[in-house]
Amino acid sequence: MPLPARSPSRRTATKFATEPANERLALETDFRSGLKAEEMVLYAQPQVNRNGNPVGAEVLVRWRNAKRGLVPPDAFIPMAEATGLILLLGKWVLEAACKTLASWARTPALEHLSLSVNVSVKQFHEADFADTVLAVLDETGANPARLKLEMTETIFAERLEDFVAKMQRLRKHGITFSIDDFGTGYASLRYLQRMPLDELKIDGSFVGDVLSNPNDAAIARIIISLADNLAISVVAEGVETPDQHSFLLEQGCQKFQGYLFGRPMPLAEFQVAMETPQVI
Repeated sequence: MPLPARSPSRRTATKFATEPANERLALETDFRSGLKAEEMVLYAQPQVNRNGNPVGAEVLVRWRNAKRGLVPPDAFIPMAEATGLILLLGKWVLEAACKTLASWARTPALEHLSLSVNVSVKQFHEADFADTVLAVLDETGANPARLKLEMTETIFAERLEDFVAKMQRLRKHGITFSIDDFGTGYASLRYLQRMPLDELKIDGSFVGDVLSNPNDAAIARIIISLADNLAISVVAEGVETPDQHSFLLEQGCQKFQGYLFGRPMPLAEFQVAMETPQVI
């Protein structure tokens, strides 16, 4: 039985395809040059537990270009997906995140934190995906138990057995897995039972209206209950107000992410904030 579905609010798969051809070409050309020139930068948004204590962060990539300025992911991720450049970008993000984890392991205020890295379905399609992840962990010295790989519900669409096999192999090394934007697609509950998942993330589009829209409130309750029954964790994204936080706490939500606890910030700022938690 699928959960109630809703169109994703953030990921616009057709955005790149609908732009004028010259703009698409210019964006792709600039982005290719940007990858070579190491113009990508990592941001992090904190995640906290029920007591408000930081437990990790989601890694978010930005593109700092001399001509375009600081480019948000919505402006270039659709292009990267459409052109296959998401593979190069995804590898860079994974390497940068693992280097960060290895560095944090030497800092008492940061060593307990995990990092969630978004992984494209196209990356999972690569035959050597698991080998690549393990090689990056080995090269950087990062603790696999501090790395969480996030994917969207589109992973359920095809080649599920292949994905499950790769996940099981990586999970044996301590890596954990999360389904991002849960509730916006058509995830089958039967498939959920088969996947070695550790976490579901309630999409922020539900959280934003959780106090005013009974349907969104019901979906949030369903997801939290589902996660509890599957013995996996649940994170609410997009928490912006104390009232939203209180409602989700009452429902049994375990972790939270959103402007109430901290905006996405450059990694250096995030590290300072973790050492002085009152900043968040």
